[in-house]
Amino acid sequence: MKTIWHNLKEVLINTFDSIGLAWWVEIVTQNPRCTYYFGPFLSSSEARLSSIGYIEDLEIEGATGISVRVKRCKPNNLTIAEDLGERFDRKVKPVFSGQI
Repeated sequence: MKTIWHNLKEVLINTFDSIGLAWWVEIVTQNPRCTYYFGPFLSSSEARLSSIGYIEDLEIEGATGISVRVKRCKPNNLTIAEDLGERFDRKVKPVFSGQI
């Protein structure tokens, strides 16, 4: 039963994402000056809960001045490094990839 729910949830997430209704976590750091997008998620509460781990990872990597926003959007680039004037398009992985 878990597999059926997992598959259905992934289909819903992909559908919502394709029409811009999925929830994303937007994290902006001051040092380095970057904007990161993590997602997509079906709900804002799920995105907020997941943001905790993303923030911890960035803090471990030395990022400072971290602000977080959960919003519905469809980002074109998942990482924007403003200091370097670069945009990175990390390969989008479904939220559930690698989970059992």
